[in-house]
Amino acid sequence: MVPFAGYSMPVQYADLSVGESHRWTREKASIFDVGHMVQHRLSGPGAAGILEKVTPASIGSLGVHHSTLACLLHPATGGIVDDTVITRLGPQLFYMVTNAACRQKDTAYLTENIKQYKSNSGEKIDWEILDGWGLIALQGPLSASILQHILALPEDADLSKMYFGQSKFIRTRLLSERGKGEEEEGISDPILVSRAGYTGEDGFEISVPPARTAALVNTLLQHAGPDKLRLAGLGARDSLRLEAGMCLYGHDLDDTTTPIEAGLAWTVGKDRRIGGGFHGDETILRQIKPVKEGGSGVSRRRVGFIVDGAPAREGAEILDGKGEGIGKITSGCPSPTLGKNIAMGYVRSGFHKAGTEVEIVVRGKRRKAVVTKMPFVPSKYVKGTAPA
Repeated sequence: MVPFAGYSMPVQYADLSVGESHRWTREKASIFDVGHMVQHRLSGPGAAGILEKVTPASIGSLGVHHSTLACLLHPATGGIVDDTVITRLGPQLFYMVTNAACRQKDTAYLTENIKQYKSNSGEKIDWEILDGWGLIALQGPLSASILQHILALPEDADLSKMYFGQSKFIRTRLLSERGKGEEEEGISDPILVSRAGYTGEDGFEISVPPARTAALVNTLLQHAGPDKLRLAGLGARDSLRLEAGMCLYGHDLDDTTTPIEAGLAWTVGKDRRIGGGFHGDETILRQIKPVKEGGSGVSRRRVGFIVDGAPAREGAEILDGKGEGIGKITSGCPSPTLGKNIAMGYVRSGFHKAGTEVEIVVRGKRRKAVVTKMPFVPSKYVKGTAPA
């Protein structure tokens, strides 16, 4: 157990090492307790407007029960306050998840921005932090069949038509303590299930009302059995997300980094690139346009690396062929799937193309490395067929 954002969090569980847990998730399914993440609910006539002010996402065109990754941005600089996933639950109702380590900063940021937006627009916004709610991530190729098995109502039963980035409210069977070590099975209240995750595998994130998380986890474990489903900790979560090329705030993203530098230009909606209207729009819209087209471009970019020898860790210096510093590593670990050392970091523009050879200083020694496209391991999201 380790302290993290005010919580005591498991790095791993006794039955599997970090590497074994990582591979188990890739081959079967794991449950990650991510209840430390901060869940929000925003509603009212101004809910969509405030989200379009603080993020560059196309919130206005986001469909009901669809989600999008977004970045909360600082005014003027376009630096990333936090990364978040936003789900539209109704015309004026949104669900948002932010990082636990940013809770104090995000709360102050949202408080100020909502106050200012309401004052300028006159539109009502209700904002609630869902304290006490649980959040679990069921991840891995067996996730859908495991979740399917505990669904309580026939109308909830077809998960095959629920794709990555979509959500729905479902009811599940729920085991609860009856006393004297015995259990009984009931039916849960509606719970929000999103086809999403932080591993690159198919999976679901499940928002659970207060005091029901343990019962749901126990139900999943009991029905699936230990041959299909195990608990997993922070260690496997970190190596899985790095193989998937996903950022960790406070390491790969921070207040001084813009979405364009971070390789997250795709979070800037197409319509927002024309009209702007979000924090930092002038900076970001200049950066997103190449220099040859009259924009500013960016001076650094987030890229992936395959590293020879010992693994490169956060803070390691990246050198060019002349031994000059061109960037820093922000995350790195051995890849259990590839059997190689992988990392991500920021390099000076011009050194960002896949195949570029660099050196990384690891424990005082220069190690050869190659810029590599991410994700390192292909993602296995279940996506629907695009409309004709």
